[in-house]
Amino acid sequence: MGEQAAVDGAGPLAGAWRDLVATARRTAAEGLVVGTSGNVSVRCGDLVLVTPSGVPYEKLGPGDLVAVDLDGHQVEGALKPTSELPLHLAVHRGTSATAVVHTHAVHATAVSTLVPELPVIHYMAAALGGPVRVAPYALYGSDELAGNMLKALDGRSGCLLQNHGTVTYGTSLDQAYDRTAQLEWMCRLWLTASAVPGRTPSLLSAGQLAEVTGKLQGYGQPG
Repeated sequence: MGEQAAVDGAGPLAGAWRDLVATARRTAAEGLVVGTSGNVSVRCGDLVLVTPSGVPYEKLGPGDLVAVDLDGHQVEGALKPTSELPLHLAVHRGTSATAVVHTHAVHATAVSTLVPELPVIHYMAAALGGPVRVAPYALYGSDELAGNMLKALDGRSGCLLQNHGTVTYGTSLDQAYDRTAQLEWMCRLWLTASAVPGRTPSLLSAGQLAEVTGKLQGYGQPG
């Protein structure tokens, strides 16, 4: 029934799929991925919709919906799920995530090769739960990578994957994407400041970051 709903453009799965594809296309349009790299997922009840493996986002249509259960068994669609399915399922099973965005953003990936944790160059680190950790390298698509990522995500809503990219999650696709964009921006900021000869960037203290964390709780519009 879910597949037919996707074809007809009706029902909750169809709507979620449209939003997922739009988010995936946005990662490409804004330079966070190249070609078919990166992937996006969104949870709908007991199902997880994911981008398929090796298919350019601009070619995805309503009839290309791909859904798996939380054990990774494909229940909707003919296309093969993303090779990073273990990573997405680990986040959906181990956190409060509704949506997950994984990219190969250039500046974030560069930072992942330099430090074990992104220095606290800006207060928006608080929006990700604190200093952003780097998960140790492991083969893409592997359970080892998913495990390393979960450790780096402990108490956080985003992390870097060493020599690989970024992972962020949220209660919506918009929130997960915004966290990805903020993370890439902070990485670019730190690399830019660090590149100035003879100068060392100032960083925020734990107390300053905690102060921001409290203030962010009232950020945005009520309701």
